[in-house]
Amino acid sequence: MTRPRDPQILVTGATGQVGGQLLRELAVLGRVVAPSRAEVDLAQPDTIIRAMRAARPNVIVNAGAYTAVDQAESNVDLCTRINGEAPGVLADEAAAIGAWLVHYSTDYVFDGRSDVPYRENDAPSPLNVYGASKLAGERAIEERGGSYLIFRTSWVYGASGTNFLRTIRRLSRERSELRIVADQIGAPTWSRMIAAATAHALRSVLHAAKSPSGDESGLYHLTASGSGSWFDFAQAIIDGDPHPTELRCRHAVPIATDQYPTAAQRPRNSLLDTRRFRERFHLSLPDWREQLALVLADLRTNN
Repeated sequence: MTRPRDPQILVTGATGQVGGQLLRELAVLGRVVAPSRAEVDLAQPDTIIRAMRAARPNVIVNAGAYTAVDQAESNVDLCTRINGEAPGVLADEAAAIGAWLVHYSTDYVFDGRSDVPYRENDAPSPLNVYGASKLAGERAIEERGGSYLIFRTSWVYGASGTNFLRTIRRLSRERSELRIVADQIGAPTWSRMIAAATAHALRSVLHAAKSPSGDESGLYHLTASGSGSWFDFAQAIIDGDPHPTELRCRHAVPIATDQYPTAAQRPRNSLLDTRRFRERFHLSLPDWREQLALVLADLRTNN
């Protein structure tokens, strides 16, 4: 009996925080292809179509996105094309070749007025352009049908790229005082955890007893467990810094949202209920503080 050919997995946005981690985590599932931005420009539908039809992958993982939340308020067209329209093009191409599509969305599809973590069937109500564009992307995929997994996540960070962890580590060395918003809550989520959970979920659907037919498709919340404010996150980063003698700021100052105005309005509650993901894929999701400790320990070892 001949061995089935390993699936080919195409990853967009491979140079980003999640994309970079996906290259390693997905390698155990098949052959990973990571086209450059020039080859797959999510703002240019023709490049998407050309690349998908040339590669004909078994799985498409869309880790590319427009993520500059404040800049999106004045770059509505570009943000909408990348986050809202490109996922629909990817879904069309995936359906045409019978491929699975994995796509990432955000807690910013909600307005944050809930007193409890949001579930997948709660009504979205984005407060900003970025959130509206990501919601449009979700709906474009759902309307196309086919086989897909949409993962909403939140407060993504990692040891590389542009993110809150790296910003706080830099600023705590440059400034004696850091004023951090304390009345927005969420679950900081490590990019490596997102990639590992994605690989786990894909393994489940690809190795199902019956061939993929779209019946296992769906929308899932995928974040770390626990909760904290941006202030809590910042102070935990400072407290766990692997090189404390370099710090100028040891204690952040909590402030209210209205003391730190931004172009885009943020939800006060970004917590997502991950029960559906945990029950469907039989995977526990660790507390955000445990994840942060692992990242900081890795920085201590490698820097």
